[in-house]
Amino acid sequence: MRWNFDEVVGRERTDSIKYDLREDVFGRKNVIPMWVADMDFKTPSFIVDKLINRVNHEIYGYSFRPPEYFNSIIKWLSLRHNWQIEKDWICFSPGIVSALNICTLAFTRPGDSVIVQPPVYFPFFSVVENHGRQLVYNQLIEKDGRWTMDFDSLNSCISEKTKMIIISNPHNPVGRAWLPEELDKLADICLKNNILIVSDEIHCDLILPGFRHLPLTSISEKIADITVTCIAPSKTFNLAGLSTSSLIISNPVLRKYFNKKIESLHVGNGNIFGTVASIAAYSEGAEWVDALMEYLDENVNYVQKFCRELIPEIIPVQPEATYMIWLDCRKFSMTGKELQNFFVNKAGVGMNEGSTFGPGGEGFMRMNLGAPHTTVIKAMEQIERAVSLLR
Repeated sequence: MRWNFDEVVGRERTDSIKYDLREDVFGRKNVIPMWVADMDFKTPSFIVDKLINRVNHEIYGYSFRPPEYFNSIIKWLSLRHNWQIEKDWICFSPGIVSALNICTLAFTRPGDSVIVQPPVYFPFFSVVENHGRQLVYNQLIEKDGRWTMDFDSLNSCISEKTKMIIISNPHNPVGRAWLPEELDKLADICLKNNILIVSDEIHCDLILPGFRHLPLTSISEKIADITVTCIAPSKTFNLAGLSTSSLIISNPVLRKYFNKKIESLHVGNGNIFGTVASIAAYSEGAEWVDALMEYLDENVNYVQKFCRELIPEIIPVQPEATYMIWLDCRKFSMTGKELQNFFVNKAGVGMNEGSTFGPGGEGFMRMNLGAPHTTVIKAMEQIERAVSLLR
């Protein structure tokens, strides 16, 4: 293998949230951290080399995003997702959560309703509530281990105050890569009710073998006209600390409102190194991503087989995308707090407890599999030993 994903890289004492804040979050340092959504793999060398070259210039003054920044995104989306976009559609944000906050401010007013689909990435809730908007749940349906959108519930929760829906595509944490018919039905409801769609597609490149990602706006021009798409190289290439994301907004009116808001907040400049890394990632990253997804698929298969054979009390949901796996732990009949205590203090594994993702997450745990096989194996073995003591 050209890329060594097996290498264990020490991340302690690097100001890593995932590693250096374990005691603050879990109450102890000696847990295997499988929570924060970054990976334990080195950022690929073709990105690091470009960063080192820029560091060696030794002047880090004000900068702008050059044509290569936009061209690399355009080419990447075309080749990877058959999605044709234009340079003018690309807007900047220092992060996806920042983008969601700005979208809420730009496209809604205090008192408006915004729909989210829990269990979902928990900042979706705060970006609505922190700005005086009304949070409305359109909870996903879980049946026989598969999660789907509840369109009947979506129709029933729409009111004259409903202005926007925020979706996760692919979905974090349940791992769905939404099907064309699902996205089309969602968009049809939004078109009929004049609801703006903000589609968080940060995991769009992390698609497991046998599945595919469909950018929502690529379905039709009508859908693109009511959709804001958020993307970033941060999850795919382990660049979260460089705070560089993009939004694709084809509707010129929506784009104007977004850019006006981000300019008023003075957060649109970005940083030199995020720009350099984004260009390198989208220009040279295809082979690395393909290898990464093969490796992650092996981790997924290992966890599924391990649970099936040794920990039947835990039922992993089959992920179609992301490097997360959603573990159904309801057979333990524990509360969320009890589950977290069990995994941290009995198994020594730190994960995200399901209820933090909102309604429907109770009894689940989110496990980050973006780690060397040896780390995943050690975590599963510790969990198995802890579960065996419960029997």
